[in-house]
Amino acid sequence: MRMLTGALFASAFFSGANLLSQSAIHKPQETASFEQVVDRVKPLHAVIVLSAPDKKAMVAVSPDLQGRVLTSTSDGPAGRSFGWVNLPFIEERKMKEHFNPFGGEDRIWLGPEGGQYSIFFRPGAPFDMAHWYTPPAIDTEPFDVVNHSSSSVSFRKTFEVTNYSGSRFPVKIDRTVQLLSTEDVWAALKTPSEHGVRVVGFESQNKLTNVGSQPWTKETGLLSIWILGQYEASPDSTIVIPIRQGAETELGTKVTSNYFGTVPPDRLAVHDGVIYFRADAKYRAKVGINPLRAKGVIGSYDAKNHVLTIVQYTTHAGNLNYVNSLWEIQKKPFAGDVSNAYNDGPTAEGQPGLGHFYELESSSPAASLAPNESLQHVQRTIHLEGDETHLDRIARAVLGVSLVEIESGFSTSSADGME
Repeated sequence: MRMLTGALFASAFFSGANLLSQSAIHKPQETASFEQVVDRVKPLHAVIVLSAPDKKAMVAVSPDLQGRVLTSTSDGPAGRSFGWVNLPFIEERKMKEHFNPFGGEDRIWLGPEGGQYSIFFRPGAPFDMAHWYTPPAIDTEPFDVVNHSSSSVSFRKTFEVTNYSGSRFPVKIDRTVQLLSTEDVWAALKTPSEHGVRVVGFESQNKLTNVGSQPWTKETGLLSIWILGQYEASPDSTIVIPIRQGAETELGTKVTSNYFGTVPPDRLAVHDGVIYFRADAKYRAKVGINPLRAKGVIGSYDAKNHVLTIVQYTTHAGNLNYVNSLWEIQKKPFAGDVSNAYNDGPTAEGQPGLGHFYELESSSPAASLAPNESLQHVQRTIHLEGDETHLDRIARAVLGVSLVEIESGFSTSSADGME
């Protein structure tokens, strides 16, 4: 059985170690508009709002919070806020030692999380909850703004991390958040525009540079770029993960699903070319896709609110070395996932979860870099709101399945390919 891993492992961690107050994590929060989220965060952290000329598509980014995208909207200041932002925790103003769950649609972390090359465990520390620490540079420290326009903002951060084996990594992160024009959104989707569909799209362009004097090699461990997005869940949200079809002897398991134990079939459906995973924030579970199965796109559909979300990411074709984040000394430290999805929920019977969200994420390959060499990774997020007839055509073109198939995907579930 796999150890607890992944960005949102913290949900179990917080409950067990009592690191966050009940008011900060578990207090229900009503769905807020984009403007309401920004207005509540601004008094406590700097916020930069990127906006389309018509003030409809908007994205809120915070330099104080590592240049993360907090949230976005397709319908102006009063429109729906797509990102899950932990407003009670932010307003409590109490920083935590191990991890600070601010939320947000796109934040940058570095991997690996566990194993002999982990940067979340100090050298020689046990792989347990009490010894897990998020490096401050990607948790609490601000990023410097180096450029800013109405539609983009660029950040930079230089720091050093040490891995579990004692290897030191002087790093520089360059990160740009770009609001996409409507034309760019449809071009990215490679589908004709749909009249009457409201859209907002943005991408984070992330570059990791070795600013030290020594090369980064497998023998001393490698880092990776890790992009995570948290979104507001609903009772009718389903994550959709297209996968490459083929024999497991050639492409590996269809999905890794036992991060937190077996996922019930009414929550995870594994088909030949697609994975369906419930995103209602009522059951804590996580799944992962290996680089041979990944197609560079994952998504979700909120049938209640008629919102289709598409996340595209760089696949780095031909590179199969992805860091492994298992909490143990690993036999295969470079056989990790390229993409993951997480659904929050109770950490134990009778215990609440971290928040009302689900998560979509992607990783770069392990960065084997010479001094001054860089690796880049892009994650693009697109939200579409509108009539189901229009959204159905987009889902078919981009995810390869219809809305009806998404909504009925669990009724014909299969356990094949799960590990």
